[in-house]
Amino acid sequence: MARPRKRRLIPREPRPAIYKPTGIPLDELRRIKLLQEEREALRLADLDGLTQAEAAEQMGVSRSTFQRIVSHARRQVALALVEGHALQIEGGSFEVIPARSRERRRTGREPRAGRQQSSDRRDSGAGPRR
Repeated sequence: MARPRKRRLIPREPRPAIYKPTGIPLDELRRIKLLQEEREALRLADLDGLTQAEAAEQMGVSRSTFQRIVSHARRQVALALVEGHALQIEGGSFEVIPARSRERRRTGREPRAGRQQSSDRRDSGAGPRR
């Protein structure tokens, strides 16, 4: 019997989505499945630019597991783009834990006052203070 899959941590409730080539009805396209934790791995590695170790820590998995997740995600996205398939994002084995709760869970205490999470800085739209 296989060991149960460890739940990956993601910061917000995901919404299922489908991305497809224009001009072709969805029912005529092959659907390539991308799990929610694979989408999160792509966000951490490629959008946020975290190292595999940093991203793995945020998702609550080992670095080697993170590497497998992100490699599979990149392969699925490339397959959908290159061969003109629909990319369906849904499912997976994950737990929604907001960034503040994740910091508390990892360290056993609240983040220090004045310290922003990396996603908070990026989303704020504010430039450096002068």
